[in-house]
Amino acid sequence: MTVSEAELGALVGHEFPGGRYSIAHWENFLLTEATGRGPMPGDLAHPVHLFHVPIAGAGTSLAELFALGRAESDASITIDYYDWETLQPLREGVEYEVRGRITEHERTQPGAGPIVDALGFLFELSDPDGRPAARVAFRWHYWRWNP
Repeated sequence: MTVSEAELGALVGHEFPGGRYSIAHWENFLLTEATGRGPMPGDLAHPVHLFHVPIAGAGTSLAELFALGRAESDASITIDYYDWETLQPLREGVEYEVRGRITEHERTQPGAGPIVDALGFLFELSDPDGRPAARVAFRWHYWRWNP
């Protein structure tokens, strides 16, 4: 039986433990190289780090996000959107404070199709002086093929 709408709705407001994350030079080099770009100038970190730094820095993981939404399988999740707001350049060696929470839940069932639960997430990064560095909002669809 699929997870109830009430169970997932109760996740709204759930906060992840939070924590800190510092992008190491080697990590930035490898990730930047994987994008096909040359090295970033100085200590700048490639913005693609906003895919994983917020999740890891907030003390969670992709596996936990899958489990919280009660994904039927790794293939049952699709991305609705990612919205990155960079408030200052990301830099290597800066220890960012990261907080995150679940912001929304919506259940739909288009026609006679599968149930689709959407969960929204918000992660915020602050620099060591407490100034906002980035906000990452995204929403995933958890498809229920076997309700």
